Amino acid sequence: MAVILVVEDDMMICMVAEMMMQDWGHETLSASDEEEALKFLRSPQPIDAMFTDIYLKDAVLGGCSLAHQAIALRPHLKVLYTTGNFLTDNMKALFVDGAQCLGKPYSQTQLHNSVVEMLAT
Repeated sequence: MAVILVVEDDMMICMVAEMMMQDWGHETLSASDEEEALKFLRSPQPIDAMFTDIYLKDAVLGGCSLAHQAIALRPHLKVLYTTGNFLTDNMKALFVDGAQCLGKPYSQTQLHNSVVEMLAT
């Protein structure tokens, strides 16, 4: 199973996503913003994947910026985005290569399928 960094500024959403991923056997780490996530990514902590909200507090498109920094630090990191906002083609162009986006609200099945797909790529 994978170690997944969950980056979400809504604590309730973060806790629910983490609990679901842990139920599927994954280890999770959580960060509420870009700075906190980068501390994990710069550490020796093993991290296989990152599930990040696109809109993080005080950072419009912070999740996209974070993902690019994360890939620079860990080139083999898998990324899955999430957002409750409408995605434009311009926003999708900011995604790291191969990343998908899961719309909010999402069901347990949708999150599971997206995580499985992310880890398989």
